[in-house]
Amino acid sequence: MKLTKFLIALGCNIMFFSSVVYAQESLATKIASNILTRNSYFIYEGGKGLHYAEVFAAVASLKTAEILHNKSLQDSIIARYHELLDVNSRFISEKSHVDHNVQAVLPLAIYKLTGNEDYRKLGLKYADSQWAKTDSTGLTTQARWWVDDMYMIGMLQLSAYRATGDKKYLDRASSMLASYLPKLQQPNGLFLHGPGAPFYWCRGNGWVAAILGEILTDLPVNDPNYILILTAYQKMMEALVKFQSDNGMWRQLIDYPYSWAESSGTAMFAFSMTRGINQGLLKGKKYKVAANKALAAIIAHVNKAGEIREVCVGTNKMPDRDFYLERPRVVGDFHGQAPLLWLINEHLSH
Repeated sequence: MKLTKFLIALGCNIMFFSSVVYAQESLATKIASNILTRNSYFIYEGGKGLHYAEVFAAVASLKTAEILHNKSLQDSIIARYHELLDVNSRFISEKSHVDHNVQAVLPLAIYKLTGNEDYRKLGLKYADSQWAKTDSTGLTTQARWWVDDMYMIGMLQLSAYRATGDKKYLDRASSMLASYLPKLQQPNGLFLHGPGAPFYWCRGNGWVAAILGEILTDLPVNDPNYILILTAYQKMMEALVKFQSDNGMWRQLIDYPYSWAESSGTAMFAFSMTRGINQGLLKGKKYKVAANKALAAIIAHVNKAGEIREVCVGTNKMPDRDFYLERPRVVGDFHGQAPLLWLINEHLSH
């Protein structure tokens, strides 16, 4: 009798788990496929250079297709960006800037899937040109000391490392973070947007959380910057648990209780927290509870077209609280689509 009850309970648990996984796979496919419905590209002003937000959404969508073994979706996404290999393409921007160089993570991602050397060469061209000019400490002169930079610079160099195995790229990302973390992380564990902008902007902190979760996946424990990066990451995650709203979201200004709940930053925090749990970097039930609450809240913000709501538009840094509070909120912005897929992909991968 006990065995029968056990088998029934086991069967119910298996059915429940299977249904949850199926629902996540279906949602991930819908969100990843949404990029193919866009009739135009997100191009920088001046008509040159694919915007980093679409780059990240494309890379995340390719990852979804890879996880789900959806070759048709993968091929369709790659076909959308086939112009990347054309030197005269409007996707290609020679501007030396963190937001422009990071477009290279897309060809590097396509190279990893296809083995096409042309994509690898294009990606490494931007990764290496980022370090063509350095300051007295060896840091790229593209550094602006904005929190955004930590992801833009870090993810490009980390992507180059993942595509080649060449440790110099991992060292660049590691040393950059080791320079930024002490300057921008505050005693409460959160990060200021940048010089002259003393605010804890949600997505700005989201970029930090995301790159810390990413690099700690690859960085060896004997790296000279490992402890510094891990400590900063754990301090940030602990702070985020304290500032999470009751509904599972985080606010546009994280520490300001009267600001609105913002989706892209929430997805970034939940992704990084989930990655830390999966990698054994975060201990304690509170992190899993917080991550699960955020996942449920984020999924509730997705419409029938696979677009996420309540996404803050691209935001400059300003010394004015109202500037952040009054930023427009949009639906389906790539700034939100990408981190939502990071989060779901992390669940599907484990």
